[in-house]
Amino acid sequence: MSDQPLGPGEPVRPGAPVRTSGARELAAAREATLRPTEKGAAKLADQNKLYVRERIALLVDEGTFVEDGQLANALADALPADGVVTGRGLVDGRPVLVVANDPTVKAGSWGARTVEKIVRVTEVALRDELPIFWLVDSAGARITDQVELFPGRRGAGRIFANQVALSGKVAQICCLFGPSAAGGAYIPSFCDLVIMVEANASMYLGSPRMAEMVVGEKVSLQEMGGARMHTTVSGCGDLLAADDEEAIELAREYFSYLPATWRDRPPEFDARPPARPFTADLVPAQDSAGYDMHALLDALLDADSFFEVKPLYAAELIVGFGRLEGQVVGIVANNPAVRGGVLFVDSADKAARFIWLCDAFNVPLVYLADVPGFMIGSEVERQGIIRAGAKMITAVADATVPTVSVIVRKAYGAGLYAMCGPGFSPDACIALPTAKIAVMGPEAAINAVYYNRIAQIEDPRERAAYVERLRTEYEHDIDILRLAADLVIDAIVEPADLRAEIIARLAAAQTKDRRTPDKRRGVPPM
Repeated sequence: MSDQPLGPGEPVRPGAPVRTSGARELAAAREATLRPTEKGAAKLADQNKLYVRERIALLVDEGTFVEDGQLANALADALPADGVVTGRGLVDGRPVLVVANDPTVKAGSWGARTVEKIVRVTEVALRDELPIFWLVDSAGARITDQVELFPGRRGAGRIFANQVALSGKVAQICCLFGPSAAGGAYIPSFCDLVIMVEANASMYLGSPRMAEMVVGEKVSLQEMGGARMHTTVSGCGDLLAADDEEAIELAREYFSYLPATWRDRPPEFDARPPARPFTADLVPAQDSAGYDMHALLDALLDADSFFEVKPLYAAELIVGFGRLEGQVVGIVANNPAVRGGVLFVDSADKAARFIWLCDAFNVPLVYLADVPGFMIGSEVERQGIIRAGAKMITAVADATVPTVSVIVRKAYGAGLYAMCGPGFSPDACIALPTAKIAVMGPEAAINAVYYNRIAQIEDPRERAAYVERLRTEYEHDIDILRLAADLVIDAIVEPADLRAEIIARLAAAQTKDRRTPDKRRGVPPM
């Protein structure tokens, strides 16, 4: 029988000497986890990427990171920390958990110990109700380890199950620096926010090579799952960052708007005046005239406080966080500068998820409505515009946070419902003096009801006079003063007073009862 110590992975033989690690070997194992190899560093530099520990250092407050599982798989060759760094630290003084892939270790792929480390972090998050920052850069699971990491009760599926359990309890924020491949692509999808680094980040269930082999499609990685595609077309990405540093900066900024857990209120900041006054000329009088709703946000919110989510996706609707007198609010606003502010399938989906996010984390909602309604036509019907609209309206109806709905210029058709009109019991539904609420706009209504009669009038001047008379009668019927007199809306507010009115209304609603009706759960539209 050999007297040599056992090598890594060899079974213990009766009578064989027990292998022990000396101080030098232990130090070498630790050192291997702290910096990339020369080859790994060169690859990171070539891709304009930061090393995993540099990313963590930028994220957490200096000197606060405490690592777990640093020596995971230390007896294996060239697998420091098994390719993932996990632990906890502080972000702006608030405790958080961190899961960060190391792309220099087998492309950040998952082994059995990798999965175990991630599962443990999610278990701590559930137990202690701590937010998680996911710094993702991973080629997916190691096929050679699939039996150990894939199918079992503590396999990769447990990560996703725990992420679902964490949803709405604590913030889950993902910075995607490189690939998030195959099943691993679901980690970002279960997060509240996904920030993708342009040119480097990608998400896909099957690689371009696999797509060509299985379905015969030839496509580039960027076309299939690149950062710009996901932030503009699929909506799987929320923000596009230029590099790793910007991605981490955005993640920290986003976190500043949210409470640590669902039990808390969002952080408060010093009040700041808006960047510009709210004057009447910000909103064109003509219904169809386009303008950028961002100008109104500049006049309502504390200066430089608006953090837009999904700005490149479904831009006809604006969603994001801002501050009013230092208090965090969620903004849902139509943008007439893009496709007239009409609601499409994508914008309805975008709104629904943001409203759910605000309601989960106690962020009051402010709706700014200037909407012609939902898009019509065979194309959007095939896409499921009814389903998407119903989803958005479900989110509006379910929300229990303090809510103010402002009719900025018009709210026509089901657009009024989607923007939290009076029927959805906002804490206040207020309007600017020139606002209109109706089933449809004057032109469409007159055309729908009087088309045949108008067509029978041969004289052009007589026809124009008739149409103008009908328009005057219609606009008198939907006059905003009449709607206020009939208690449809709660107040007509001058532009200069709108900010103060919203602040006062939200403050008055802070004590509202947020209990929901007794039932197991709703069944929202798909």
